[in-house]
Formats: sequence, structure tokens, C-alpha cells
Amino acid sequence: MTKRDYYEILGISKTASVDEIKSSYKKLAKKFHPDVSKDKDAAEKFKELSEAYAVLSDSNKRSQYDQFGHQGFDQRYSQEDIFRGFDFDIFNDIFNGDNGVDSIFDMFLGGKRNRRHTNRGSDLRYDIEITLKEAAKGVKKPISFFKEDKCETCDGTGSSDSKTEKCNKCNGKGTITHTSRTVFGYLQQTTICPSCHGSGQQIKNPCKKCNGNGILKKERTLTITIPAGVDTGHQLRLRNEGSNIRSGDSGDLYIVIHVLEDHIFERRNNDIYLKVPITFSQAALGDKIKVPTLDSEVLMIIPPSTQTGTIFRLKEKGIKQIDSNLIGNEYVEIIVRTPNKVTKEMKDLFSKLSSISKEELKLDSKSFFNKIRDAFT
Repeated sequence: MTKRDYYEILGISKTASVDEIKSSYKKLAKKFHPDVSKDKDAAEKFKELSEAYAVLSDSNKRSQYDQFGHQGFDQRYSQEDIFRGFDFDIFNDIFNGDNGVDSIFDMFLGGKRNRRHTNRGSDLRYDIEITLKEAAKGVKKPISFFKEDKCETCDGTGSSDSKTEKCNKCNGKGTITHTSRTVFGYLQQTTICPSCHGSGQQIKNPCKKCNGNGILKKERTLTITIPAGVDTGHQLRLRNEGSNIRSGDSGDLYIVIHVLEDHIFERRNNDIYLKVPITFSQAALGDKIKVPTLDSEVLMIIPPSTQTGTIFRLKEKGIKQIDSNLIGNEYVEIIVRTPNKVTKEMKDLFSKLSSISKEELKLDSKSFFNKIRDAFT
């Protein structure tokens, strides 16, 4: 089934601001919330609206969506990824204080997935800078960062002797249910017990090294593989490399790519551009010149009578498209360089050229360039 465009779903333009995106979502979400709307397709419409808002309200996801569209975006993001970092506080404005978190996750991920999502450590972000050539070819990079991880002394249990007792806050259930009254009726929200972290058990004799937390801050060193074709804003997700939590799962680590500007090449999507200066005589008579590429150098032919601003294409000398075999091109713009200082010999040569009549130039360009060649010989 083909997905509708996210901008179309929210009824906004592709240049809409964050405030415009939020305003449109609040209006439509209130209209199509399944607990309120009588529309038979309200649940699907609310789901569609929330997904569109989750993507377009996040600058990184929006950039990826704008660049790759649904097909490329969906290959990079799962439903859980899309709603990671979702601004649930927006429901306070829409539904008078009840945030509707459960309805969102039940709709997209199911109740079981929602509980796992809640009882997990924090996701971490690591920003890394790479060169254009590294982005084009792919690279391995060592990184170091600090994260909350399991205490080695108690193996993350927080207990010095593994003895536990029933949690008195949740009465051993592991969850706490809150009931609130809204204009739409009574709504219930179940959350993980903050005291026992969902285990239903409390520690009797806490571990001395971690004070019963089961977690310590540690430095983690990894070597990450950055695939060829990444660009600024691209994210790599390393599962379970985020912070840990007692009686729960680890979060994920997100590597955010920043590609440094290159002093020679300009990147435009998967193509690269550069400007190459040549002399007047090379432009007029033609020549063979060496042109830099991301790999090395190639020999490029400059035909006679080349004008400044002329662009030549070097096929498949650009950047590989990520997750594809397609390779961009390199575009070389010629800049005819005028000498800053003119010697007496050069003046004599240019005087000979200026003696060629404009009419002859117009009628017989071949003869004109032959005379230029003779003048420089």
C-alpha cells in the first residue's frame, strides 16, 4: 500500500515551520482521536497523523524524509525509531493534561512493545566529524564515550547477596496504574514502577560498589563502521550500546554524522563539483590536463575554443549512493584565467592576435585558431 506524503497528511507546505507543523497536528489530532471522533476511519487517520508529525517535527528525520522520500526513509527507520523522541507533551495541550502515550504506542507497537520501550536505558547520541573522502568511500573510526552500565561486582542486580523482597510501592506487580478524568471520560495509563524498575522486587542488602543501583558510569570504546555514501545528518543506530538500567534493557547509541567541507570539492547529493583554472592559450588551442578526483587524478581533454564556465562530466567519479550501487558524477567547471601581469613578449603576441579582423573571426573560425597557434609557435 502506497503511503501518503507526510506534508499532505498534515495539510502543510514543504517549507512549513516547526510551529506550523505543531499547530496543524494539534488541530487534526483533536479532530480524529479515536476516543472522540465518530469517523469510522478515525484510528487509522490518527495513526497516520501522528506518524507524519513524529517525522516532520524532528529536524534529522525530516531531512532524511525530504531527501529520500518514503521508500528510502522507511528502509532506515522502523516504527519504533520514528516515535523515539516523540514530543508527548503536546497531548497536554490537546487533551487537558492526559498525554495519551499508551494509545499511541498500543496503536503502533502494541502493549508488550510499549512496556519494553519504557523499561529500558536511555538512548545516547555521539556526534562525529568525517572528511568528504571518508564519507564517499566509507571508513572505520574508533570512538570513546561514557555510559551507564552494569556493575561488575553484583552483575547489575544491585544486590550483594541476591536476596530480594516484594516491592512495597507496586505490591510486586512491577507497574503502577494512574487513572485520570478528562472531558472524554476516564483514561488509564500504566507505567513501570520507579522503585523496582518493573521487577516487582526490592533489594534487601545493596551492593556496596554501586550502592544498590546495579549501574555504574563507565567509559566504552568501540570501532564503528561508517558506510560509503553518508552525508551530514545521517544517523547510525547501534542497538544496546546506550545506557543500561537495572532489571531492564540497554538503550541504543545513535551516531550522528557531520561531513566536513572540502577545500576542493563541493558535494551536491551524490555528485561532486570543482572549478579548474586554465590559461587563455589552453582554452583557445585545447589541451590535456590532470583533474583531481576523490580517488586520484584523471587526464581530461580540453577541446579548442573552450569558454570559461564550460562544465565537463566525469562519469561515476562522484559518491556512491548509500545502500545502492549507483554512483554520482564529477562535474568540472572550467575557469579561463587572465594573466595578472603581461610581459613585453606577451604584449607582442596579443598584438598579433588583435590584428586578426573580426570579420575573419566570424567567417572562418578554423583559420582564426590556426593563426592563434602560429602566433604562439
